[in-house]
Amino acid sequence: MSGATAARAACDDCLRRALLLGRLAGYIEHVATAQPGSRSRELLALSDEALVRATAAGKADRVLAAAAADDPAELRRRVAAAGCWVTCRHERDYPPALHDLGGEAPAALIGRGDLAALTLLRDAPGVTIVGSRRGTAYGKGVARDLGRMLAAAGLTVISGLALGIDAAAHGGALDGGGVTIAVLGSGPDRAYPPSNARLHRRIVAERGVAISELPPGTGAFRWTFPARNRIMAALGRMTVVVEAAARSGSLITVGFAADLQREVGAVPGPVNAWLSEGTNGLIADGAVVVRGAEDVLDLMLGTGRLTVDAAGAALDEPLATALTQIEAGRRSPDDVAVGLGGDAAAVSAALARLELLGYVESDVTGAYTRTQLARPARGTRPRGS
Repeated sequence: MSGATAARAACDDCLRRALLLGRLAGYIEHVATAQPGSRSRELLALSDEALVRATAAGKADRVLAAAAADDPAELRRRVAAAGCWVTCRHERDYPPALHDLGGEAPAALIGRGDLAALTLLRDAPGVTIVGSRRGTAYGKGVARDLGRMLAAAGLTVISGLALGIDAAAHGGALDGGGVTIAVLGSGPDRAYPPSNARLHRRIVAERGVAISELPPGTGAFRWTFPARNRIMAALGRMTVVVEAAARSGSLITVGFAADLQREVGAVPGPVNAWLSEGTNGLIADGAVVVRGAEDVLDLMLGTGRLTVDAAGAALDEPLATALTQIEAGRRSPDDVAVGLGGDAAAVSAALARLELLGYVESDVTGAYTRTQLARPARGTRPRGS
């Protein structure tokens, strides 16, 4: 479906609701964020007039009069000018899973990118991957591997385009040649945070889409993030948390998922790491332990029905021994050299090769962590041997 066709598909009432949300964004911020996002869910379930009176207070009559004069055709023009499309809850392109939100379902969805990414959810399940914006190299590596393997297996990867875990999951899905959906707390044409603008462009240019219930050009507010989390939870048949502190915004998404009777999974982390307190707590409370993509596939599709090839290229002896040191917990080239009793320059070259092959990742400090890419089966010969 073309953007122009989609822009004509949404009904006037749903377009007016989207315009109203954009008009009220600043008012909602003051009401919904006494505790950030604490009331956004209840507010968004209100009718148009009730929402205005609950948020605009003494200016409610003036806001209602301005809203009554809003022309849905103007939003259609804004959508087209921004290179976006729009659909609404009365249209066939609207994801059926969002109807599970009842009165909290977004009236309209405005998107940029491939609208077919939404319609794919009718036939293949989606997995929502969330986690800390300050994810560690370990957490981001796990999220990237999950995104890549699940997308390669035909599942849609859903996240929120935030820094850290979200960005890693989106990037992994694209690297796996699959589909990813970014649910934004701003208009769909605006990457937030701006530092993820390149990833936003990549998503909409490849097999992905950025969506929002807010009109193009709308900025992000504190309340819009927990609000968009309900959409993320509803779109995914399962929500997987990769690294989250005890009080994390990711746990808001888990709460929505649980309310919607969606599956919840969590990636375990070190018991003494604060960024694992939330995920380990979820596991203690009964969440599915997610050790890799296979655990997600088994739960969503049935045990053994679909597997992913997670094995990397064959390794020669120097690479294999260096990788063993990383697996033992050594993180820097010097540490690995000490463990091997070898030359630091040779070790650095080996680690660089391992990173190119996808077995390890390095962060800005130069520390290495192991990815989920498995070693090849024994007996496999190194390439070129």
